[in-house]
Amino acid sequence: MHKALLTFLLTSSLWLMSSLPAEANDTISVESRQQADTLLDKLHQDASNANWDSYFSLYDEKAVFLGTDATERWDMSQFAGYARPTDGWHYEVKSRQLLQFDNTIVFDELLHSASYGLCRGTGALQLTENGWKIVQYHLSIAIPNENAKAVAKLIGAR
Repeated sequence: MHKALLTFLLTSSLWLMSSLPAEANDTISVESRQQADTLLDKLHQDASNANWDSYFSLYDEKAVFLGTDATERWDMSQFAGYARPTDGWHYEVKSRQLLQFDNTIVFDELLHSASYGLCRGTGALQLTENGWKIVQYHLSIAIPNENAKAVAKLIGAR
């Protein structure tokens, strides 16, 4: 009796889960996805054009930028001091993933740079009264696993 009931419950659960529409598993609304994609695409375009006023308007005033070097944990004032004297940088977006948790969207994107090759940008957007703003962005260089030990040795790992 217990086996039959357990089998029925498991079968029913699997049937119910498989019959749900794909949207039921989506964790971000279409509108939020469009807004986040637009913001992040604009971020990369502004950086490529060294359009710094527009670029920094996409960040929350308390945001943090984490660069590829371990010493690069910058608030917006520090990051602007680094970025504004430059002619910008170009990263081509290869893919992007977004997840929404209430008023926060976390993202990760694979990027290509002529200077650094394959990179990953990760971060968080927060919905504010002024729309979505970047509250953290982290740029890292995607090191293939087969090269990780050699890179670790270069940066001082034993």
